[in-house]
Amino acid sequence: MSPEQEKSISASMDTPNRTQHDESAQERSAGIGLPAHVAGSGALDQLVHTARDYASAAASENTLKAYAKDWAHFARWCRMRGADPLPPSPELVGLYIADLAAPQGQGATKPPALSVASIERRLSGLGWGYAQRGLPLDRKNRHIATVLAGIRRRHARPPVQKEAILAEDIRAMVATLPYDLRGLRDRAILLIGFAGGLRRSEIVSLDRHKDDTMDSGGWIDILDGGALITLRGKTGWREVEIGRGSSDQTCPVHALEQWLHFGRISFGPIFTGVTRDGKRTRDTRLNDKHIARLIKACVLAAGLRPDLPDAERVKLYSGHSLRAGLASSAEVDERYVQKQLGHASAEMTRRYQRRRDRFRVNLTKAAGL
Repeated sequence: MSPEQEKSISASMDTPNRTQHDESAQERSAGIGLPAHVAGSGALDQLVHTARDYASAAASENTLKAYAKDWAHFARWCRMRGADPLPPSPELVGLYIADLAAPQGQGATKPPALSVASIERRLSGLGWGYAQRGLPLDRKNRHIATVLAGIRRRHARPPVQKEAILAEDIRAMVATLPYDLRGLRDRAILLIGFAGGLRRSEIVSLDRHKDDTMDSGGWIDILDGGALITLRGKTGWREVEIGRGSSDQTCPVHALEQWLHFGRISFGPIFTGVTRDGKRTRDTRLNDKHIARLIKACVLAAGLRPDLPDAERVKLYSGHSLRAGLASSAEVDERYVQKQLGHASAEMTRRYQRRRDRFRVNLTKAAGL
């Protein structure tokens, strides 16, 4: 192991109280530097910083934060058992995922078992953490692969899907919002998110124009026929068209125009915070968690699913409920929904359609029965 790697590892293990942001920044830049046999210079050092900036943009901020948490959890798990997470040990990782699926302990000290999907995400985080240190993890090793296969076989469950927010639901939700500055903003968020089939991270990443900010995930052009959103997705740039609605009360483009006008948003992030007195907008971009909180609050205010207690109702809905709602409500050819959601396959789009006719194609009758 090189001295640089040892130094990086020592720093990450000896400062457990550092902020999550600092941990994430260190992990992203680990391993990016000059070869040992090359002497540093002003130009090369500047390129190292540039390369580290590009490396930090290799994945979304949320993904990097999740991976950093995964690595921190694994490192803590190892220390509590007198083991060292470095170098990679397939045997140790196999024991770790077994403990995630069937935790040891009793009573209140026993942590909850993780789902198969969560365990696989943890493995991805460990792979990323080792890769940042130049130490690849072989997930195909039998000590990992066979344990994971057994976990899948014994504990795998069908995915739990969030409830779709349908057209009548979104109308009821926006009707609960006031017409002050904060209400105008939240109305635009819900309607644009629904009509565009946008993820919550995509909604808050939007800027008024191209290249307004460094952390922009896209921008909006308002045209006569509607709004054209240019988004930076997982696989590249894509365009999302949002046409004007039949009524100003539920038109996403009209709601956006109202927010931009009264919020005086002419540059930078579109969806920003509002001052405590509700009279002015802030310069700071909203966090994507605001979208989730907004959806849950409006679900309760609109009285959706009144047959369930409040605690159960809010669990049914999330940011993905907007995307699922568009996919389930739009009575158009499936390929248009697929394009709007940015899915690579029709099969992925069908997972979002909560009330589609599953028996529209009847192979039983087609076979002659």
